[in-house]
Amino acid sequence: MSFFSGSSKNHLRTFRAKKSLSPRNKGTQLRKLIDSTLGSGNLREAVRLPTGEDLNEWLAVNTVDFFNHINVLYSTLVEFCTPHTCPVMAAGPKYEYRWADGVNVKVPIKVSAPKYVDYLMDWIEIQLDDEDIFPQQLGAPFPPNFLDVVKTIFKRLFRVYAHIYHSHFQMIVKLKEEAHLNTCFKHFVFFALEFNLIESTELTPLRELIEPLKVQY
Repeated sequence: MSFFSGSSKNHLRTFRAKKSLSPRNKGTQLRKLIDSTLGSGNLREAVRLPTGEDLNEWLAVNTVDFFNHINVLYSTLVEFCTPHTCPVMAAGPKYEYRWADGVNVKVPIKVSAPKYVDYLMDWIEIQLDDEDIFPQQLGAPFPPNFLDVVKTIFKRLFRVYAHIYHSHFQMIVKLKEEAHLNTCFKHFVFFALEFNLIESTELTPLRELIEPLKVQY
């Protein structure tokens, strides 16, 4: 197939206010750099670690941005992605995702797509708000497992993209949002490839989209 040719209460629950790092954090400067490179239209250049910059700082500010992107994209679909239309979190008939956070839910459970996304956004917000994981102050150290946390966030955000493309792409087209979705996804994939953030097996549900992007990258 070619992808590139709930209620109001649920909408309020799923949509999250835009996240940002503290203005005192160097991430503010990095975000300006991201905006300037994105403005050039060169996504390959936009994802690369700027010379002399700290890798963890770069991963942190981009993780927040990608969280915001997918949050806004999914919020346009909440009235169409419901427990009735999407009783399981899936990416086509072959791939089903179950939720576990290792703390409150230790054994993966089967949930609807909107419930999975809701759990996921809650979980990511907890990570982003934890200053022991995403330090807000300039010079504060990142934890030794920071890269692992970022990889888990990216893996799970990819699942939201996979669900949108497999289950809601026609609605995205009707809403005239396909160009925005495709650009956000391309940026996301380029960044994940640049820093090896997602295992290749996890990318399989959208392989038809990703293989051409790898050629471009």
